[in-house]
Amino acid sequence: MAFSSLRGASSGLIAALKKGPRIRRRKATGAVGARPPAKSGKAAAPVVASLAPLVGIIETYLSTKEVNRVKEAWKFADQAHLGQFRASGEPYISHPIAVTEICAGWKLDADALCAALLHDVIEDQDVSKQELAEKFGNDVAEIVDGVSKLDRLEFATKMEQQAESFRKMLLAMARDVRVILIKLADRLHNMRTLGAVGPEKRRRIARETLDIYTPIAHRLGLNALYRELQDLCFEAVYPNRYHVLQKALLAARGNRREVLGKIADAVRVALPAAGIEADVSGREKSLFGIYKKMVEQKKSFSDVLDIYGFRVIVHTLPECYLALGTVHQLYRPVPGKFKDYIAIPKLNGYQSLHTTVVGPYGTPVEFQFRTREMDHVAEEGVASHWLYKDDDVSLNDLQKQTHQWLQSLLDIQSQTGDSGEFLEHVKVDLFPDAVYVFTPQGKILSLPRGATPIDFAYAIHTDIGNQAVASRVNDEFVPLRTELKSGDSVEIITSAASRPSAQWLNFVRTGRARSEIRHYLRTVKYEESVAFGQRLLDQAFDQLGLTRPSADDPNWEKLAKSSGAASRDEILADIGLGKRLAAVVARRFAPENAILATTAAAVDEITANRSAPIMIHGNEGQAVQLAPCCGPLPGDAIIGGIRVGHGLVVHMAECATAQRQRVREPERWVPVMWAANTARHLSTRLDVIMLNERGVLGRLAAEIAAADSNIVHLTMADEASKTGIVHLTVQVDSRNHLAQVIRAIRHIPQIQKIVRVKG
Repeated sequence: MAFSSLRGASSGLIAALKKGPRIRRRKATGAVGARPPAKSGKAAAPVVASLAPLVGIIETYLSTKEVNRVKEAWKFADQAHLGQFRASGEPYISHPIAVTEICAGWKLDADALCAALLHDVIEDQDVSKQELAEKFGNDVAEIVDGVSKLDRLEFATKMEQQAESFRKMLLAMARDVRVILIKLADRLHNMRTLGAVGPEKRRRIARETLDIYTPIAHRLGLNALYRELQDLCFEAVYPNRYHVLQKALLAARGNRREVLGKIADAVRVALPAAGIEADVSGREKSLFGIYKKMVEQKKSFSDVLDIYGFRVIVHTLPECYLALGTVHQLYRPVPGKFKDYIAIPKLNGYQSLHTTVVGPYGTPVEFQFRTREMDHVAEEGVASHWLYKDDDVSLNDLQKQTHQWLQSLLDIQSQTGDSGEFLEHVKVDLFPDAVYVFTPQGKILSLPRGATPIDFAYAIHTDIGNQAVASRVNDEFVPLRTELKSGDSVEIITSAASRPSAQWLNFVRTGRARSEIRHYLRTVKYEESVAFGQRLLDQAFDQLGLTRPSADDPNWEKLAKSSGAASRDEILADIGLGKRLAAVVARRFAPENAILATTAAAVDEITANRSAPIMIHGNEGQAVQLAPCCGPLPGDAIIGGIRVGHGLVVHMAECATAQRQRVREPERWVPVMWAANTARHLSTRLDVIMLNERGVLGRLAAEIAAADSNIVHLTMADEASKTGIVHLTVQVDSRNHLAQVIRAIRHIPQIQKIVRVKG
């Protein structure tokens, strides 16, 4: 997915950055568009951006000294943005003031409010970070720098610039959560004023907001902001659908007013009668929430019945459960629609009891029960806590969870050099749904929906993930790719000899697991490829009758420069991965022509005169793979093909797949031979045709185990008929060992035929 502009204060066109003195009056620009107020024959009354509403808010919780600091920041920002206008024609300073008012609504501290007022001066006005630090302190400068984009740097593509800007912002957020709070306030105000820009740009900004910023708001528990951003994006992307749905909702509200009023009155009478003092208020799903449900469930608006609900706010936690029981006595609960987010909070700290009951006339109505503190956290999330204020203050559960997630961003960054890959990992972790699973010690872990035991293992510790070989869920062994469900108890079995598999990337869900697996494969595969590339190159030198160069031979540096490689090791790794042919590299060292490229005739000559084959042990790692299409075993006649990006792939000589590939690219095939000491437990496949009688599968498994083999995979076809076919993947040491296994299972009377699958 392409991410459009990740602007700190805006989502619009980026004015050209000019060198020169710190503050210069530049041509008029805008936060969401770049044009000055329209000219007309009559002088327009100047629009004044007032600071009074902001001051009125912050005076309620900041000291006089801190309020004066905020005013100083406003004066600095006002001077910096003098002469700038937004697309709507308002003075540009109105945007930083509006952003700061949103932050003040969260009661952020003075440093955060100063940074909100100044959040555009670095990227738009060439004000240096050092200058801000000297005038307003290091904290303010760091926050503003974290919000600002990287427009001054050179990037290969616009997407790379956007990904790097987002990476920088998230890493700054990991150090100080105020960065993202200001960024979200900035984006909210831009979305509220999006009407001043064209439809295409409006849709682009809205899609970016929906893809990036709303998941972050949800992850941080800023639910009020989350819902408003969703509805604003919905209106910008699909204006016609938004207005049609809005009218339908208003009409439905009138039609159902009588039913909802009857339910509210009944609950307001029942709760005091049970000795519970509570506030009961009506609530309805957001327009975007209704639209999303209609799309996902393929329903019309009239079919979406649970668009209205009630929120019951009580004083204490036990009263939540008492109020729930009281409502269940009034109305019949819908089975399977009760969720206890108090006992097991959501990832973002949200706590509440949810239940759906059948109201009058069969109308389903949702109720939420929570305390006032829970309601405060539910609406404002991490912004309701001073996670960033004082390191000495003990953290509550929400703060710990948020801190762990922010810390995981730094862990992923340490494993990932590419901005796009980092962004991909982080997006995975913004997945809104979650499952809650238990460790063997009873600790609860939150994982994204669809997470597997591998994700669980890496959530515990990197070493456990890297060495995972099996998993036990609810005391039963399950495959590592099994999707976990809430309430599962998970145990990971490890082995010091186990290593991560590239196949795991096909089913892991968390950014941390994906990042750790890729880091391991990238590091280990590179080292193995360098070693294997050296073996291939040594063989090529021997075949060409050339002297092997030393590691410090100056020709290596010349070859690296001419071929675009960074070092000798990179050339060897490319050879091991099949990206370069060893014969071509070897001929670069030929004394008669140091830069002679291998011609087709030379390749044929090399192929015809090859002598020393490469010895295959079967445990070389990523650089040498045994082809899954034919499953070669020690004792089989084999051939080896260099596959780009995969290294050497070993096939049986009779493999039809290998023979077709060899005809197309003969230069990529090298002679190979089994070494004397090969690896144990190599996989091969068998098809067993047998009579489908009771106990025969158990006897088959017992005979295979008695022959010192292991079943890796088993499927059965035609299991309802008298004769069935069992497809087996078994582990053996060699072709002779496989023959022993076949002889063992032939003793079973019900076995009719055994075939080794070679293609």
